[in-house]
Amino acid sequence: MRILIIEDDRQTSDYIAKGFTEAGHIAEVISDGRSALSHAAGTEYDILIVDRMLPGLDGLSIVKALRVAGVKTPVLFLTSVGGLDDRVEGLEAGGDDYLVKPFAFSELSARVNALHRRPPFQSESNTVAVADLEVDLMRRTVKRGGTLIDLQPREFRLLEVLIRNEGRVLTRTMLLERVWDFHFDPKTSVVETHISRLRAKIDKPFSFPLLHTIRNTGYSLHAPH
Repeated sequence: MRILIIEDDRQTSDYIAKGFTEAGHIAEVISDGRSALSHAAGTEYDILIVDRMLPGLDGLSIVKALRVAGVKTPVLFLTSVGGLDDRVEGLEAGGDDYLVKPFAFSELSARVNALHRRPPFQSESNTVAVADLEVDLMRRTVKRGGTLIDLQPREFRLLEVLIRNEGRVLTRTMLLERVWDFHFDPKTSVVETHISRLRAKIDKPFSFPLLHTIRNTGYSLHAPH
């Protein structure tokens, strides 16, 4: 793998780079935010490891700018900014994973490897469709049968996860992790509530459902068989 580490703390970046180099990967380090954005946009990497607090340009702005530019390189935020709202903000900005400092290199390596194993999402138009439902992942717009559907950011993220896994059954736990970055059960009905809201917008006004509840298992988005 070719990995770009965007980190202004020299001790941390050296530690990460050394670990990945010893594992046989190519690890490059950039400490300035603006230089990192230019480099990440113009060079192909397999993974970006991004701190949020950087000189020149913060990590959140870097990732947002890359996504607007169409750069799809997986991003793992590695930062001391670790509140729940901060993690949600990072993922909604275009991050693929979020790890809070202090961290163990073994966990960082495992997460990077997991991101690298994900199949690349390929779509020239950035649009993915199931039956008459169309989701533009770049413009973050949703249409069904040509009708524009207004979704809240969390509803869009939920739909994005479901449509990227078309036909697969996603459990409540999987959705909590991928949509809300919860690695524990918050003991709330947040998943069920958002599924209900999403179904009301993308299914109920139309002739057949796409979002299906799999009893005692989870949820699946697919066209009628």
